[in-house]
Amino acid sequence: MTNLEVDKYINLIKMKKILFPTDFSEASHNAFVHALKWAKLVQGELVLLHSFELPIYDNQFFPENYITIYDSIELSEFEMFKDEIPKLRAIAEKEHLDKIKMSHRLKQGDLVSNIKETIKEESIDYVVMGTSGATGWESFFIGTNATSVITDAGIPVFCVPSDAPFQNINTIGFTTRFRAKDKKALELVLQLAHKAKAKVKCLYVKTSDSDVAKATIAEWKEEYKSEPIEFFVIEDDDVQAIITDFIMYKEVDLLIMLPYKRGFFEGLFKPSLTKKLTTDFEIPILSIPVE
Repeated sequence: MTNLEVDKYINLIKMKKILFPTDFSEASHNAFVHALKWAKLVQGELVLLHSFELPIYDNQFFPENYITIYDSIELSEFEMFKDEIPKLRAIAEKEHLDKIKMSHRLKQGDLVSNIKETIKEESIDYVVMGTSGATGWESFFIGTNATSVITDAGIPVFCVPSDAPFQNINTIGFTTRFRAKDKKALELVLQLAHKAKAKVKCLYVKTSDSDVAKATIAEWKEEYKSEPIEFFVIEDDDVQAIITDFIMYKEVDLLIMLPYKRGFFEGLFKPSLTKKLTTDFEIPILSIPVE
């Protein structure tokens, strides 16, 4: 890597602004604890975003009072926002993380658009979000909109399943296909591992159409032999199933991946009933975009 590339990824690890979208549900409160802990790890500050949409009325049928209706909804959202912020600060105090800087944004409009807009406006380095929610957010957190944020945000996105309690990060799982851009991401993963004093378990799922040479894998192992990392190569065509098994049997606390095609993450967030019955699968996933 060139010095410029190293500086770029060192800057990523020093994430200064973390965007946390919230609907103030119990699921989002759980994700907020993860956001606080992660902000402490990467020395960041939090920008809390609450987004709401106004209903679409045809003023042909509401010629006089539709503006009043809009004003009423905006006021109720503001009042709820004002009442909920102290609850989040109480959570931070309970976790002894009330020193972490927090600011707040209330935006009207489409949630995904507001997230992307806030990323630009606030020079956000990182997004932390839950993967299920209340008050109509399910379609965002489990569906194509969440995938849109993961694949299109252009910055690291930390996704927290609703049932995932925070736990110390002792083992980081990292999926790779041994490409040059994977190595860039691995450099960041290792920096995170050093900060968390964690070990890294690197997984390559070798499918029937994989073309990675054994020599390439051997070169990676040699290059990183002094790092706290193990490499695992498993032959199978069911990538999602192997990843979920890997998380369970290798006791992974955080899974780090490069963005996959749309639809891939839903399968990880919603494993089969068999998986649900046999393992406490729910762990956070960090998606890192690299060129």
